[in-house]
Formats: sequence, structure tokens, C-alpha cells
Amino acid sequence: MIAKQSASISIFLTLLVAMALRIVPLPETLASFNPDWVLLVLIYWSLAVPERVGVFTGFVVGLLIDVLTGRLLGQNALIYALICYFVVKLHKRIRHYPIPQQSLFVFFCLLLSCLLTYWIENLQATHSFSLNFWFPVVSGSLFWPVVFLLLHSIRIRG
Repeated sequence: MIAKQSASISIFLTLLVAMALRIVPLPETLASFNPDWVLLVLIYWSLAVPERVGVFTGFVVGLLIDVLTGRLLGQNALIYALICYFVVKLHKRIRHYPIPQQSLFVFFCLLLSCLLTYWIENLQATHSFSLNFWFPVVSGSLFWPVVFLLLHSIRIRG
């Protein structure tokens, strides 16, 4: 029982830190490279403990991010739930891949997230096309090994 509580606290705290990193003010040159930390953490926990972190968690965290960032309510909830579904569906296979191959999977998850965000904002006519949407995708997939190793060490200790 205590191990389950400590795991839940670890998941909650890492998601909280990721949310803080999502809204931290950065200079404009670095802001375009800021990856979706929350999605990276959700991908990790969906791979590591899919029975605890899955579609519902992705949806709830996405709603919190929508409120936190002031986006259309449900936009990130839909995207995070969809990506968590793919991760949970493929977790047995992806878990055994080496980290560089996992980074490639994360790249496609982040790319799907950015494309869906662009499409939803295009439906609202609030977004103009820019090639800057590649920057957080590439930086997120480059940060994946660091995120993986950090969260793995937290999961092993906790």
C-alpha cells in the first residue's frame, strides 16, 4: 500500500514539475525550442506503469493544461488522451526498444501532437503556419533520453 502511495506521489510531483516547466517564461529565442514537458512525462509514465497512467490520466492532465495555458478547453485533453492511448496500446513493444528507438517513437508522438494542435487552431482561424512547430518536436525527442533516465531513477527509488 505504501509503495502504491509513493508511486502515485512520484507521478503527481513529476507531472506538477512538468506543468511548471510548460509555463516558465523563457526568452523568445528559447521559447520556440521548449518541448511539451507534460507530454514527455505522460509518455514515460504510460510506458512504465500503463495500469496507472493511461487515457483518463492524459485527458485530465490535458484539461489542466488547457486551463493553465488558456487554450481551447479540451484541445490538449484530446491530444494527450489520444497519445496516451497509442503509448498504452504499444507499451509492451516500445518498453523493450533501446532509448534511441524510443526517441524516434517520441518524435512521432510529439509531431502528432503539434500537427493536431495546428489543425485545431487552424479550424479556429487563430494560428498562422510557421516552420517553428518543428523546434519543440526535435528538442523533445532529443531530451527524451534525459527525461527517461531521470524519471526511471525516480521510479526505482520511489
